[in-house]
Amino acid sequence: MTDVTDRPTVLRLPAEGAPIRTEQDAMDVIGDAFGHGATWVVAPVARLHPDFFALRTRVAGGIVQKFVNYRVGLVVLGDIAEQIAASDALRDFVRESNRGRQLWFLTDEEELAARLTSV
Repeated sequence: MTDVTDRPTVLRLPAEGAPIRTEQDAMDVIGDAFGHGATWVVAPVARLHPDFFALRTRVAGGIVQKFVNYRVGLVVLGDIAEQIAASDALRDFVRESNRGRQLWFLTDEEELAARLTSV
């Protein structure tokens, strides 16, 4: 967890660990965020089940909706170029998400730091 005075409190998930695939997995992470007083969760791409990136499975929708309901921001951190290249729908979803203030798909720590200064 990172707590910087000018920035929101962030819970950073390790790359190792059980994949986040279900709404209950999302609730567990949100509970951890609340326990740490975090308003944002940073999840490495490796922690998200591959179904998250296949929008037809609705896994991403269910997970993201939980974060929205509990007003916890979610950052997917890492390279998803391969997944985006395979899906126009995912590319559009990422673009629209990155315009908002709830879900971001970011490639690296520098991009994350820049975004967090704007919230």
